[in-house]
Formats: sequence, C-alpha cells, structure tokens
Amino acid sequence: MVQTDVKKVMLIGSGPIVIGQGAEFDYAGNEARRALLEEGLEIVLVNSNPATMMTEPAHSVKVYLEALTEENIIRILQKERPQGLLAAFGGQTGLNLARALHERGVLETLGVRILGTQPEDIALGEDRARFRALMQDIGEPIPPSTVVGSVEEARAYLKEHPLPLVIRPAYTLGGSGGGIARDERSYLELVQKALVASPIGQCLIETSLLGQIEVEVEVIRDASGKALVVAVMENIDPVGVHTGDSIVVTPALSLRPEVEARFRQAALKIAQALSLVGGANVQFAYDKKSDTYAVIEVNPRLSRSSALASKATGYPIAYVSAKLALGARLAEIVIGKTGRRADEPPVLRDVVVKMPRFPFDAFPESDRLLGTEMRATGEVMAIGATWQEAFFKAWRSLDMKGAHEEMARLMRLSVDELARFLARSDDLRILRIWAALHQGMTIRQIAAVTDYDLFYLDALLEIVRVEQALMHKGLDKDVLLQAKQFGMDDRHIARLLKTDVETVQRARTAWGIFPTVTDGGRMADAGEKPPLLYWTYVPTAHASSEKRALPAEKRALSATNDASLTNLRPRVVVIGSGPIRIGQGIEFDYASVQAVQAARALGYEVIMLNNNPSTVSTDMTVADKLYLMPLDLEAVESVLAREKPQAVIVQMGGQTALNLASGIERLGYHLAGTELSSIEQAEDRGAFDRLLEALDLRRPRAENVYSAEEARSAARRLGYPLIVRPSFVLGGREMAIIADEKSLNAYIERYFARYPGEMLLVDSYIEGREMEVDAISDGEHVFIPGIIEHIERSGVHSGDSIAVFPAEHVSATIRRKIEEATVKLARGLHIRGLINIQFIVSDEDVYVLEANPRASRTLPMIKKLTGRPIIEWATEVMLGKRLTELGFVTGHSKESGALHSTVCLPVAADQESGTAVQVTGATVNVPGAVAVKVPVFSFAKLSAVDVTLGPVMKSTGEVLGIDETLEKAMMKALLAAGQLKNKTGAFLLTFADKDKPDALPYIRMLADLGYRLYATPGTARLIREADMMCDVVAKLSGPSPTVLDLIHEKRIDAVLNTWTVGTSPARDGFRLRREAVEHGVPTFTSLDTIGAFVRALYALTLSFKPLTASTDALF
Repeated sequence: MVQTDVKKVMLIGSGPIVIGQGAEFDYAGNEARRALLEEGLEIVLVNSNPATMMTEPAHSVKVYLEALTEENIIRILQKERPQGLLAAFGGQTGLNLARALHERGVLETLGVRILGTQPEDIALGEDRARFRALMQDIGEPIPPSTVVGSVEEARAYLKEHPLPLVIRPAYTLGGSGGGIARDERSYLELVQKALVASPIGQCLIETSLLGQIEVEVEVIRDASGKALVVAVMENIDPVGVHTGDSIVVTPALSLRPEVEARFRQAALKIAQALSLVGGANVQFAYDKKSDTYAVIEVNPRLSRSSALASKATGYPIAYVSAKLALGARLAEIVIGKTGRRADEPPVLRDVVVKMPRFPFDAFPESDRLLGTEMRATGEVMAIGATWQEAFFKAWRSLDMKGAHEEMARLMRLSVDELARFLARSDDLRILRIWAALHQGMTIRQIAAVTDYDLFYLDALLEIVRVEQALMHKGLDKDVLLQAKQFGMDDRHIARLLKTDVETVQRARTAWGIFPTVTDGGRMADAGEKPPLLYWTYVPTAHASSEKRALPAEKRALSATNDASLTNLRPRVVVIGSGPIRIGQGIEFDYASVQAVQAARALGYEVIMLNNNPSTVSTDMTVADKLYLMPLDLEAVESVLAREKPQAVIVQMGGQTALNLASGIERLGYHLAGTELSSIEQAEDRGAFDRLLEALDLRRPRAENVYSAEEARSAARRLGYPLIVRPSFVLGGREMAIIADEKSLNAYIERYFARYPGEMLLVDSYIEGREMEVDAISDGEHVFIPGIIEHIERSGVHSGDSIAVFPAEHVSATIRRKIEEATVKLARGLHIRGLINIQFIVSDEDVYVLEANPRASRTLPMIKKLTGRPIIEWATEVMLGKRLTELGFVTGHSKESGALHSTVCLPVAADQESGTAVQVTGATVNVPGAVAVKVPVFSFAKLSAVDVTLGPVMKSTGEVLGIDETLEKAMMKALLAAGQLKNKTGAFLLTFADKDKPDALPYIRMLADLGYRLYATPGTARLIREADMMCDVVAKLSGPSPTVLDLIHEKRIDAVLNTWTVGTSPARDGFRLRREAVEHGVPTFTSLDTIGAFVRALYALTLSFKPLTASTDALF
C-alpha cells in the first residue's frame, strides 16, 4: 500500500540536456510526477532545465528552476519540508545529490526519507568496489578487475595485467571520464581523467571484454521482493561501444532461449541483492564461444534503456517505479486503462530497433571513434514484424543528410580497402559493413573484423540481396514487395532502380502493395483502443528467427476493427521533431506535447507522429494515438491516408516537421495555421529578402548567389566581414563568418562541391546586439509576450548565446521598432500561429536577421516565465480561432506606447473589481524578477571540437536562472550550467589583440575582487601597463608554469580566452581550450560572455580597494 504519512515529495530532475543524460529523464520525471499526482501528493520539483515537461507548473506542483547543487536542494528542503525525496528519476545527477545529502546527514536532520531504493543499496550498485564485492558474494561472474583511487595504484596494477584495459569511473553519467586503454600512455591519462570525473575519486580497471555481445536486462522490483523482467535487449555493436552509441534490438534475437533465461535469472538475483525498489538496468557481456557471461555494471535508477524498454513493451517503468517508491506493490498497480497489473510481465510480439543519432554532421572535425564514453545526442526507435523492417525504418528515422552519398563513396572502394576500415569502431561502421556485403565480403569475414554477431550480419545480407535484386531485375512485383516488407522507402528503391519515386509508387499501386497498421498485439487482450501503432507491409508477424509469431488477424487494424476511425470527433495530426540533435532539442518535444494537450482540450482526436523513444511525446498516455515511425513523407502519407485528419500541425516539430509541409500540402491535406507559401517565403533566403524590402524593413545588405564566382563578385560589392547562410538549415548548419577572400574561397569551394547549384545568401556582417521575439498572430492581430536580449554580439548562434528576459537594455524607441517589425512581418507572411524573429540592433537601427514560422527553442522558457499558455493559444489560432475570440483585446504595448490595434494583449480579471484589464506580456512570472538562459555544451564528449562560438550552433541544452537582479540571475544560471568554480580564486587570461582594450575594465574588476590573475605574455603586458599585478605564464611551451600546467594542476577556476572572429582559431588557443574542457575547467571564449560573467561576479562579491590620499576617491 502507498505510504499514508507522505504528503509532500521532492522530485529532483536531471538538469540540462548533455550527451549521456538526455530527454529520457524528462520522460521519467514526467511519469513520476503523474504517478505522484494520482496519489494526491504535493510535489516540490527542482530542475534547472526550462525546456522540460516535468517543470510545467500545475496545481499541487511547485516548480523551482534552480541549479542542482547540494546547497540549493538543502535550502529548498528547509523551506518546503517534504517528507520524501525521489532522486532516481533525475539520472546520475539526482542520484549523486541524494547520496551527498544522505552522507552529510541533512536528510535525517530534516526528517526527509529517500523513497525507493535506499542510499546504501544504491551505493552497492554505483560504488565500483562494493559492487564488485557484492557480485562475488552472490556468485555472479565479473571480469578480473581492481578499484583504484590514485594513478600510482593504477600504475602498479598495470605491471601485472596486460593491455587493453577498460577504465570505468564511479558515479558518472554516459561513461563520462572512462575509456579503453591500448597503450601505457593512454592508460595513465584515462585513469587520471576518470579519477577527476568521479565525484568520489574512484575508478574501476577491468580486463577487456572487447568483442563480446553486450546484453541489457531491464528489471523492476517492489519492496516485498516481487520482481519481473520487463525486457531483454541486445546491443548489435560489441562490448567496448557505449550502449547509448550502439544499435540495440529487443527481443534479443541472436540468443538461444536458454541463454536469455540465464540473463533473466541473473538480473533478478542482482535486483534482490540490491534490495531494489523500482527499475534498474543490468548490463552483461556474453561470450558465445565459451557460452559464458560476466556482469559489467548495474544502473539502480531510470535510464535511456528503461525509456526504450517502456516504449517497446508498453510497460511504463518510470510510472510503476514511482508508485513502488511510495510503498505500493506490483500486484496493486494497474497500468492505465488496460486493466493489466504491473506484476504481469509484458510480451513483445514484434521487433524493436534503436539507433543512436550522432552529432558528427554538426561537428565534422570531431573524432568519430566510439568507445565506452557516450557520443550520441539522441536516438530513434522503430518497430517491425522482422528485424530487417525495424532496422531499415530506424535508419530512415535518423534523417541523416549525406548518408546516400557516403554509401556511394564506400561502394567505390575495393574489398581490401573496406576490410581495412571495418575494424574502426565509429558511427559509419554499419555503412561500411553494408557496402562490404555489396562488394562480396562474407559475413564470417566481416564478423572476424567487427565482432558483429553472424545472426545480424546475415539479416543485413538479406537486405543487401533485395537491393541487388532491385538493381539487376528492375521493377519486379515480388522483389518490390520484399523491399517494402524490409522497410525500404520508395525513394531508396527508386535510387536503386535509377528511376523516379513516382514510377515506384505507380507500380506499388498497380500491384496492390499497401501497408497495414498494427499495434503488434500490445493491447489485444485488454479490449482497449490501441494507443501505439505502426505500419507494416508484412502480412503475418514473424520475427527473423521465426520464433515470435503473431497471427495477421491480431496484428492488422483496418477501418472495420479500429473503432476510433469511425467516431465523429475531428482529427488533428501533430508531427514531432524526431531524435534530439544539435540545433533541434527537447524544446520542440515540449511544444509538441503542449499542442497535443491543447487540441485534445478543444475536442479533437489527436494523433502524434514521432520516433524518439526518450521523449514525453511518445508516451502512450499523451495523445489519442501514437505512431512510431520515420518522419519522412512516405511514412507520413501512410498515416494521413488512414486517419484522414482535418488538419496537420507542423509548427511544433522544429525544422524536421516544417520540411514536410510542402509534401503534405501537395498530397491534399490541410496545414494547420500558416500556409505553405508563407512558410516557404520565410525559409527561402532570397524570397524572404524580397519580402523585407517590400515591407520597408531594414536588413543587412545581402545577395543571393548560386556559384563560387557569383559569391566572389558579391563579396567584392559587399565588403568583408561577411556571413554566409544557406537556406533551410538547422542550427545554423553550414553558416560561417568570412573575414577575407582566402576564407571565402575555402568555404565556397567546399559548399558548392557538396551542393552544386544551391542558393547561398551572402550577408554583410553587422556587429551589434541580437534581440529575439516569439509571437502569436492570427493573420491580423499579434501577441508579443516580450523581447529577449542576447548577451553575445551578432555572429554567435542564438542557441549558443546567453539570453536575458525581459530585455534589460532596450530603449523605448528600439522596443517600438522591434514591435512594429514583428507586426509587419507577421502580417506580411500571413502567419497563423507562431513566429520567431531575430533582430540585430546597431546604435538605434534595427535589422531583421531571420524569421521562423514555427515554435522556437526559446518558446518553453517564455511560456514558463510569463505564466501565459502561449502554446495553447497558438494551437487554438492554428485550428481556426482568432486572438480576439480567446479573450484578447486590441491595444498597445505599455512599454512602447505604440502599435495601437495591432499588438494583442490578453485580458485578465481584476481580483478586486472583477473588471477586465489589459496586461503586458513582457514580464517574468515572478514579481520584479529577471531571467537569464545560459547554454550548456557537451564539448568534453566531443574530442577535437573547438569550444569557440560562432554562427553554427554547438550547445546541447540550456539552464535558467531567475532572480531580482540581472547579476543574481546570471550567477544562478552560470552555476546551473557548471560554469562557476570557486576553488582556487584564480583565472587564466589570454585575449586577442583586438579585444584587449575592451577587456581591460573586466580585468580591473577581477583584480579589485582580489582574484589571482595568470596571463600569457601579451595579455600580461597589458595588465602591468595598467598598473595591476599578474603572474606571467608561457603558452604551450617554455619554462614552467605553462598554461597547461595551470590546467593540469587545477590551479585556476576558469580560462578567459578570446580569438579573432572570422579566422581559424589559433592552434595554440585550440589546444588550450580543449585541455581546459577535458579537465573540467570552465572556458569563456566571447568577450561579451566574459563581461557578463565578470560584472555579475563583481556585483555579488566583496571587493578590496585601499584608501587614497583623496577622501572623496571612493565616493
């Protein structure tokens, strides 16, 4: 039974999205929140990420958007006095905080109980030494290993144990700080890195199990000892590749039933030994040759694997775990409306494949090698009747531009050349295997090099044989049917046939080759409307091994046996954003979920289309129906043809959804809100430029070019510096600042070789302050919640810039000009729904940079800060309502006193008089407060990527700081982003020559605060000439101390380093910045960011100034 003495619970989130800790924890936290509210409990929710669904304020949910630090959690616990604490839903961050508070005795003092698995039991799973001892006690095999707390201990272990060795730090996320050592130098470096990464200064060194099969078991247990296995998942990539970077399949098709049973039994035994309460993930290594296994590790918390298992099986692990943490038993928990109890193991009747989404398209310079430290930013999931079908659909879902070109390049290599590359474990290896099979390599030859299991290589070979049959036989009915049953899309088939897509579609139609829709039997026994669906061309569900079959009559759902297709409710389809990637993050999933909820509240039946297993939008309780599928036009068309929606919402799913707008309208379906012509006008750089001219709005001088020679001519007319911008880009991809002709030539030769004949916009670069606006328009009236001010000057991508809301340094004149431009653009583009506009302000001039007719990454932040249902309003407008129908009145902005009858303001009831009053949107939903958004980067996981900022987005997440002053909010946000270290009281300064005059005031502030300043020779000269003290350090070589000594010896709290925009970052500077990032030293590379940081530090720290002979010198 649920504990009746617990009335209020603190739920800790995982903080910003970083590689290794992503959207899966928003899903887990949201599920926990739902479970707690069902029990009538009050929730105190602490998280620093404003883009999450779990931080949505609601009745009985008090949200603190604060840095996830021990001191902050303590202060909130003291203020709120909850009886319980849930930490396992906040990833490694949540677990580490709970452990620290428990060890400090804070929780006991405040009378707060950790709910679920207890700290002592969590330590058994997370502490490498204790876990190793536990496995030995219960008789579970582990690889030969040792636990060390120093480099000296590691050096001694190496003398008696051969390389390669695997290093695994304790209490870290995503394999952070770990790796595989193949030589002594890398071994000692990895150990040092792991000890720094581990919060308890401990790491495990184990004998390599490289090449063995990695198996994961998701297990759940209640406090009475009842436990069950939710899913057994097999990593197709062998041990040595982080499971987050591996292709994963469930069920584990290559394992014999008796082998799988051993893993199930072992996982249940480990769950009992840990006294687990809730879900956990157990990882094994299996050697098929000897038929033996070893336990790798256990995660006694929710994880990305538990999210995948939940979506694959329909068993909501996080929701059930939250109920168990409150004291419920598995047999007492009913899952949704299905009538199924949580103690009934799920049965998987189809095949699920997960593929990782890597950021290497955004960071081509990064080392692509995969190991035990995670690299992927997100993942996709696909379901099929066979492994081949699920595999190919997952491949399509990755939305990888350039994959076909890379495959064509590989196909031109010889077998010998391919064989040499196959041993390299990176994100392209699956493509090389694919090409090698086409080139005639046998599956045994490939297995010997890659350690891929023969089962999956043989299954991939079946795909290759069908591709070859298409190339050799041409359009053949049987071959085409087999290709469709393997998940191939018409575009891929057309490419193999060297024909057009329409020809393939006509042949399919003529031969009656159409997909059916199924739920895979997930809900077949419950009599419930199927919430999770997928389409397939397979008439009967048969797994690749022929051992998991489901009759066709239980799989296929037609209009006659799906009652939802005959109801009278109007339907709306919402297209999601797919995998988390650089430039398109969790913000768009938040917007999608909000739109679904708003449309359902209006009485629509809402169908969600997405393929990301880690997000809230793919939870089966969110929409009326969920299709897990590739987000390409063919897949979308199959759903639209079946569901026949009244409208399709593409504004919430980022660029992925927006790029489908043209095809959807061409198929004859209605786009909700803004029309296609307006979307294309905003997205096409040339058309947008012409619109700005017609509206008499200023913009940077620009020209559209289609060749390298045209680009050079435009550059001569415009002058340097320039910004080059392709159309239809995500996260500023392919954009660059060009300083001179040499840089331009290098860029355009590369660009036009890759995109011949494509348009490129060449802009004059205007240095100024960037401003940003999110607005709603119904085509006539416009609602502007407020103006966002970016700290970094133009040239830094908006997603990577520190942002302030409401804008602090905006005059009434500038505000009026921005509002006027917003209204003009919203009307000129005939926007119905959302629009995001970015501006540059130079002196008193306002220039329009770009407009996006969709949800933006700042929208969740604005919604929460203003307390206004902005996304709900936008959804209602998209579905046909006018702003005036939503209770708005026309009026002017109180700040600017302009735009009468064009800016809509929401009407609020005056509590005392009961009359309607106009209120402005440009205020934070905390009286007298200001908010600062700070981007968060995952540079430590991306080797060889420079941390300097520019027009190409690099951040993976964001945090928010809210307080009464800009300085306080800034410090809160920097703290939440992990950018504040106050251990040594010292900074390393090295500025580009052009920045030195502007940097001097900030240097003086640091000196006044008493910080120790280290500087490279040129910057040191500036400091000493200004009559300040500093220590001179050599750059990379020279007498000690060098800049690297300071970093390696942890003698500084931060590096302040700038470089000249438009030039290649200096080689020495690159190495300095990379060393700092890899050793956990905050690094600031923009003078604007440095200024904001130092000003905030100065305002909140006691300064030290001597008295002078003049008594009024200090006043």
